[in-house]
Amino acid sequence: MATLAPIAPTSRPQLIFPLLGRFYDTLAPLSVFLMRVVAGVTFVLHGWPKIQEPFKNVEMVEKLGFVPGVIWSPALAGTEFLGGILLAIGFLTRPAAVGTTIVLLVTVWLHWVLQGKGYSGAELSILWATITFYFVAHGGGPLSVDRALRREI
Repeated sequence: MATLAPIAPTSRPQLIFPLLGRFYDTLAPLSVFLMRVVAGVTFVLHGWPKIQEPFKNVEMVEKLGFVPGVIWSPALAGTEFLGGILLAIGFLTRPAAVGTTIVLLVTVWLHWVLQGKGYSGAELSILWATITFYFVAHGGGPLSVDRALRREI
C-alpha cells in the first residue's frame, strides 16, 4: 500500500523581477492575517443573531437531520460566533477552523442538495469552506496568538 509522503518545502521559483521578492515576502504574512481576520469577523457577524437567540434555529437544524435541535442549534450559534472570534484573533485556530469548516460543508449540502440549487447556490459556502480549511491545514499564521504563544494544536 502506497503512502503519501509529506510535501517538502520548495524554494521560490526565480522571479522575473527579483526586486519584487522583498515585497512578496512582506505581503505573505499580511495576506494570511487578513484572510484569517476577515473570515473570523464574517463568522462573528453571521453568528451574532444566532448567539442572541441560540434556540431560534431548532426547527431548521432538525429539518437538516440534526436531532435534537435543542443541542444542535446552540452548537451552531457557538461555532459561528465563538469560532469566528477564535479565528479572528488566531487562538486555537485549527479547532475553530475545523468547526467552521464543518458548518460550511453542511451549508454546501443544504444549498446544493436539499434546496437543489446546485453549484450556484453553494458557491459562497464552498469558497468560505476552502478558506477555513486552509487554516485547518496551516494554522493561524505568523501574526496569530497561537504563534505568539508558540503553541498550536
